[in-house]
Amino acid sequence: MSDALLKPDDLSDFDQRVLTLEGATKPVYMAGGGPAVIVMTEMPGISPHVARFARWVRDAGFRVYMPSLFGKDGDVPDAETAVGVFRRACVSAEFRALGGGSSSPVSNWLRALARLAHDESGGPGVGAIGMCFTGNFALNMMLEPVLLAPVVSQPSLPLDDPGGIESSAEELAQVRSRLEREDLTVLAYRFAGDSFCRAERFAAYQAALGDRFIGRVLPDTAANTGPKPPFFEQFVKTPHSVVTVHLVDEVGQPTLAARDEILAFFRKRLKPTSC
Repeated sequence: MSDALLKPDDLSDFDQRVLTLEGATKPVYMAGGGPAVIVMTEMPGISPHVARFARWVRDAGFRVYMPSLFGKDGDVPDAETAVGVFRRACVSAEFRALGGGSSSPVSNWLRALARLAHDESGGPGVGAIGMCFTGNFALNMMLEPVLLAPVVSQPSLPLDDPGGIESSAEELAQVRSRLEREDLTVLAYRFAGDSFCRAERFAAYQAALGDRFIGRVLPDTAANTGPKPPFFEQFVKTPHSVVTVHLVDEVGQPTLAARDEILAFFRKRLKPTSC
């Protein structure tokens, strides 16, 4: 792994805007041109690894919108600081970390961001990827008609129910109806041995969404085993982050193939004439 990924990233190649939507104000980092893709960070915030993925999306011909949802942007915090970020998010009114059966309130803000991004960037619609804590947010955003390409990577909520989904039964029914009506799909990823996103969760998605849910399960042996940020070294003991910390940036690696499949998915949905 590059040493640069273990040091703070100044995000200087992104434009930062502060957006007020649905009564809430958040920084959003933007870069590139083309149809919009919303990249939602994993815990403990917009890390160099998350920014690297956003740059890959940018370089594939999309305009990236990367909202700051928690943590210090661009930082690689020590384990104690990162745990503090995690705990604050768990008790925040914006997120529903426990219990399942309903979506986090921040989903309303993210749907508004999708509408804004589409207005600004054009194209047939918007893509979105959520990771870990934000994994299911991309699915909840499907209640917004402009969202056409949802990617759910290692969705970890609810934390207390391995087979739970951070969406209500009514929301899931609405999403499934839309997926079938518009011939859309949800792309999802997890490692086989992930303790935060277990097989029970993907089974619940499959039951709720049927063949519109395309779940990819990568072998644990495909995960990066090199040095990791302090939060991951201390608290994430199993392979987890498919396109960030546990990605192996080498040709032929399953995690890099997953990244390429995601980019191809965005192209198919958002740039259909170029495929």
